[in-house]
Amino acid sequence: MSDRPNYITPAGYRALRAEYDRLFAIERPQLVETISWAAGNGDRSENGDYIYGRKKLREIDRRLGWLSKRMKAARVIEPSQQDGSRVLFGATVTLADEDDNERIVTLVGEDEADAGSGRISWHSPIARAVRGAMIGDVRRVNLPAGEREYEVISIRYE
Repeated sequence: MSDRPNYITPAGYRALRAEYDRLFAIERPQLVETISWAAGNGDRSENGDYIYGRKKLREIDRRLGWLSKRMKAARVIEPSQQDGSRVLFGATVTLADEDDNERIVTLVGEDEADAGSGRISWHSPIARAVRGAMIGDVRRVNLPAGEREYEVISIRYE
């Protein structure tokens, strides 16, 4: 785990918490019950239910540990409380490249990033380039496909 803060939106934190609660309160107890039942059936070395159940239980426990660490390290930032004149955490930004192609991205925490829906990590190359920018600013971004320039067209916070 890195030393940088784990910024997250309230919705992102709620999603982490909901997954943790679902795994801890529903899936894990059901799995423990299945493992207990399978263990009672005798020879555990060839008992598929027992072996698979133990493997799945380790996966759930590992995920619970990871979620717990991420929630402890989280710094919940309310996007609507940000300074609306600059690109900061939680901003939804409309960018235009050199070819006037527009792209709308929302800067969110690493745990809630989904590039397919335009939600990019606060630590991604594009987000790092436009942090602190104002409407009309042009920023250069080094991407895997090469260097691009983006102009900030609009900034909004929801």
